[in-house]
Amino acid sequence: MHGVTSIAFAVAAAFSNALTVVSQHVASTAAPAGYRAWQLARHLVRSPLWLLGVGAMVAAFAFQALALYNGRLSVVQSILVTQLVFSLVIGRFWLHRPVTASAWLWAVVTCTGLVAFLVMREPQGGHAAPTAGAWGPAIAAMAGLAACLTALAARGSPVRRAALYATASATVWATMATFLKAVTDVLADDGPVAVLQHGAIYGVAVSGIVGIVLTQAALHHGPLAVSQPLMVIVNPVLSVILGVWLYGEQFTPEPRLIALGAVGFGAMALGVVFLSRTAPSFEAHEPSSVAIAVVTAPPRQGP
Repeated sequence: MHGVTSIAFAVAAAFSNALTVVSQHVASTAAPAGYRAWQLARHLVRSPLWLLGVGAMVAAFAFQALALYNGRLSVVQSILVTQLVFSLVIGRFWLHRPVTASAWLWAVVTCTGLVAFLVMREPQGGHAAPTAGAWGPAIAAMAGLAACLTALAARGSPVRRAALYATASATVWATMATFLKAVTDVLADDGPVAVLQHGAIYGVAVSGIVGIVLTQAALHHGPLAVSQPLMVIVNPVLSVILGVWLYGEQFTPEPRLIALGAVGFGAMALGVVFLSRTAPSFEAHEPSSVAIAVVTAPPRQGP
């Protein structure tokens, strides 16, 4: 029963993430191009559409925490890949953006690959909390990997920089999910006071801030078609590694099922790459009826 509950909360988190990205992207691109940074911020905090995205972001965080408390790290983080599919659905049925047949096809490939990966390689065993000796090396390894990728991203072509920043971002978000799972366990067992005495809560805060900065760097320095697939795919890969490393999750030893699981993950990764390339734009250069209805009129130009 806990597995089903975890999957349900993970799907809810993926949908909320998609709603956050779509609504805030439409709201931000609806602002006049000449706005300064502070004017854009003032415009966005007065936009119901952007505030809807904030609410969806909070909901996504809560749903992810509940999913991680009830389920396995590798499963929950893999399901979050479906946020790309939900973005497609939201864009089509809420914003009325045209979606090509190829985009729907790659959405089906993504979901089919995810299901195959989860069914064929569903982890077994494990323990409720990370072993004390595993925390330090695991976090150091993830932090070191993110730091190296960030340093390498300082130079190079836009594609290279976007790819490296995106991979660093995914590394940090996978680590944050590990901290978040630990926080939910402490909160459920010992209460909120104990959470403040546990280092994981501060890990959530630090990794969350760093993850946001790296994500914005990836989006700023290169094309979305490069950064988005890497951010979506690297996260579950590292989450599988962390699930095995910290929680002792074990996969079936049967070679045939392992091979089918690997094929499923490959199909999911391929679907994500091409879905990112074929999905419609959610910019507000041609505002839909939804955007016109919910985005407030831009504030007066000038200082």
